[in-house]
Amino acid sequence: MRYAQLGRSGVNASRVALGVMRIADKSGQDAADIVRTALDAGINFFDTADGYAGGLSSQRFGTALKDCHVDRDSIYIQTKFGIFRDEQSGNITRYDFTKEHLLQALDGELANLQTDYVDFVLLHRPDTLVELDQLAEAFNQLQNEGKVRHFGVSNVNPMQVELLQSAVDQKLEVNQLQFGLGHTGMVQQEFHINMIDAPSIDHDGGLISYSRLTHMTIQAWSPFQYGFFEGVFLDNPKFPALNDMLDRVAGDHGVSPSAIAVAWILRHPALMQVLLGSMTPSRLKDMAAGVDVRLSAQEWYDLYVAAGNDLP
Repeated sequence: MRYAQLGRSGVNASRVALGVMRIADKSGQDAADIVRTALDAGINFFDTADGYAGGLSSQRFGTALKDCHVDRDSIYIQTKFGIFRDEQSGNITRYDFTKEHLLQALDGELANLQTDYVDFVLLHRPDTLVELDQLAEAFNQLQNEGKVRHFGVSNVNPMQVELLQSAVDQKLEVNQLQFGLGHTGMVQQEFHINMIDAPSIDHDGGLISYSRLTHMTIQAWSPFQYGFFEGVFLDNPKFPALNDMLDRVAGDHGVSPSAIAVAWILRHPALMQVLLGSMTPSRLKDMAAGVDVRLSAQEWYDLYVAAGNDLP
């Protein structure tokens, strides 16, 4: 396993992390096996959110940590908050960055996770109605009470980061964003500068360059998905060229295609962290092996083109 600092936090985190969104569906024994597999692979960073399965994912993960007798200080736990769901329907009805909601949500997560603090908390999605003074008060209280050590955002563009950062004293260290061979928009636009075709449209505000300039770590979620939860590209007949290239590069490096898909993200000098969501121990091992693969620049570009992108 390789490790890198997240932002400028001083936290030396594994280059791949385990996202536990889907752990709620697992038995207690299975959940413990998944956590143990991650730890054995060298993973020391775990990601959840208060809205995953209504908090059950965090509960199951917290119990799994206890069942595995994990030393709390040996790992890093990250959660996300700021989404409000209707209790009866479970549907998202608003984004909520009010002080009252954030404090209540974080306390609920601490109870679910069976811990006194989280290492990172992220604002899950932008709240256009955010009152910046309330947000600052919430962050200060959470930090002063020792409940949160570091802060960040998720699914936020550079100007939104700047707005939030202008109000809070804490450095926003990470930004969790969808990225992978099936979702390449952040780099695609960089190649189509000064052009008028569809890929030249900047949907993200120069996120990769901004993140590198500000030393903000991008955490890549759904690294094997294409579109917005439309499915995985691995072994998908919709992507023959990409899967042929993944197989070829995987064979050259003696790992699985999923490991190469992870290595492709990690090859970027932005020092991203990849969030793995597999709840199958054997697949999790295969994916995590991508950390130890160093792709050449040509391999990186070959995979990018095979994914359906062009080089103008």
